Amino acid sequence: MRAVRWIYAIENTWDARRQRRAARRSPANFRIEAYGAHGTSTAVVVRGRVVDDPPLSEAVDGEGVWTAMRRTLRGFLTDELPGVPLRVEVAGTEVLTTSDSEGYFLVQVAPGPLDGQLTTGTVELVGDYRGVTGPHTVPLTVHVTAPGAAFGIVSDIDDTILETGVQRIARMVVQTFTGSAVTRVAFPGAAELYRDLTHSRTNPVFYISSSPWNLYAFIVGFLRHRGFPSGPVLLRDLLGRAAGEREEKHARIREVLDLHPDLAFVLIGDSGEKDPEIYADIVREYPGRILAVYIREVRLDPGDGRVERISGTWAHETPFVLAADSDAVRAHAEKLGLIPRHS
Repeated sequence: MRAVRWIYAIENTWDARRQRRAARRSPANFRIEAYGAHGTSTAVVVRGRVVDDPPLSEAVDGEGVWTAMRRTLRGFLTDELPGVPLRVEVAGTEVLTTSDSEGYFLVQVAPGPLDGQLTTGTVELVGDYRGVTGPHTVPLTVHVTAPGAAFGIVSDIDDTILETGVQRIARMVVQTFTGSAVTRVAFPGAAELYRDLTHSRTNPVFYISSSPWNLYAFIVGFLRHRGFPSGPVLLRDLLGRAAGEREEKHARIREVLDLHPDLAFVLIGDSGEKDPEIYADIVREYPGRILAVYIREVRLDPGDGRVERISGTWAHETPFVLAADSDAVRAHAEKLGLIPRHS
């Protein structure tokens, strides 16, 4: 999914066509997408988007390839709505914001004490927008880190838990467009490994990927269908990436670590692209905060030396493990005491 950069051209063409329409027409399918939220009683980060599109259908067993393909294409051919006035509410605390030129919004809320690991909130339209008036309110799920958490997990998605084959571009593109949350495959043992690392969901897990927000519903559905523990899914704007205004993966990992300054983390990624380099940077920037770095080996040419250039000069106390599969990660995690040996 990372290699869908070329889809930028499709979306850019779609946007140009959309912008030629009457600028002030009333949206026919006004919709607020809430991408969930995460944080603590001190600060909660909320993301979402406002579009003029009907909601996507959910994947079901036995559906055809064309149904899945149409759903994926619709997820990319969005009619985003800029300048929408919004009110975000979490635990009684409200923040006003406005969607940007691509329809996205991002706010930080300081809600005060939060009970439980899941808290609800709302995002709603404030006033009038091009003839659309309320009520337009969507629920918001807030992932809150439990006070008893021993550590957190930051995990990549593509080729780390989801079999993507990012180095086989043609195959990856076909899978992205013809597969669904029901048909796509997780690496063997990955869901069980993550459930054990979360210690019965006490430890938080954050899924951070370079995939675009257009695939948010697919990824959430995949995680749920394959039995992975729930957690925030943090992606990126496809247009911003293609235009060179990238929200780097570093920034989203820093966001998580900065929101939880007293929590240590385990980083899990793969050798297919830049996870080893990114995680090495994070270990340097946050000394003493990273318990282990696990890199799943997925390279077509394991002898290319990219990962070895990092591991060969690793000068940190943090273990750096190049793992063949989920069992190798589990075995090392058990030795560190991150997973009980009886799991």
